[in-house]
Amino acid sequence: MRNGEQETKLVIITGMSGAGKTVAVQSFEDLGYYCVDNLPPTLLPKFLELMKDSTNNIRKVALVMDLRGREFFDSLFEALDGLAKEDWLEEQILFLDAKNEKLVSRYKETRRAHPLAVEGLPLNGIKQERKMLDELRGRAQRIIDTTNLKPKELREIILENYTEEKQETFSVHCVSFGFKYGLPIDADLVFDVRFLPNPHYVEQMRPLTGLDKDVSSYVFKWSDTQKFKEKVLDLLQFMLPQYKKEGKSQLVVAIGCTGGQHRSVALTEFFAKELSSNYITHVSHRDIDKRKGR
Repeated sequence: MRNGEQETKLVIITGMSGAGKTVAVQSFEDLGYYCVDNLPPTLLPKFLELMKDSTNNIRKVALVMDLRGREFFDSLFEALDGLAKEDWLEEQILFLDAKNEKLVSRYKETRRAHPLAVEGLPLNGIKQERKMLDELRGRAQRIIDTTNLKPKELREIILENYTEEKQETFSVHCVSFGFKYGLPIDADLVFDVRFLPNPHYVEQMRPLTGLDKDVSSYVFKWSDTQKFKEKVLDLLQFMLPQYKKEGKSQLVVAIGCTGGQHRSVALTEFFAKELSSNYITHVSHRDIDKRKGR
């Protein structure tokens, strides 16, 4: 290991086609890993050189290697042997497997051809692939059989085994916006606060935003605002654990008013602050500066 530096973690995700590698790599992305899909084994030594470069801050990497790069597959074992010589690297092979019958069923559901049997029966390709991967399976440090697993369950297993201590994987993004500029396309929950008194019609507040104390005080002084924030906060405190339990990695909560400058901004700040004690929370105000002249 390089003096004074943290060991770099490398997970090589491989296994049977249709066994869940896509779900696996998405799960590692949620854990903060730098992920590369379908890296040819011949490029692994060069990739390791880039990882070893002390100028980068990449310390967790997940690579998917499978038979889509089968023309390079013979060089994989040579590349894996080279990993053992890297004392700065903590490597692990994760092999995803499933029974033949289940893999055939999955190929039928997706109507995709097996990469080794493009014009033939999926089962023939699966049998050939299993024979080719037999030695690699034996070298894996962790094998997950996904035959009876739903995607959500596979994700939970990966998060349980690879989440670092105290690492949180669920986050809440609170965003304010103006309906006049359109709904945020990535919002999971949208709350409309255009029914609340509008500071825009108070002349001295018109050029200000919900980040200003005068505007925030104005928005929250009304009984309707107090009832709204209490009911929505209660709803979020109930729903967020359910989303987290379901396996969602991020929830986008959008608060909208007419222009996205006053009411939605003040309330978005409030909800983000309240939720930050229990969740990783991010705040953005999409339309706060879109008013003409700002």
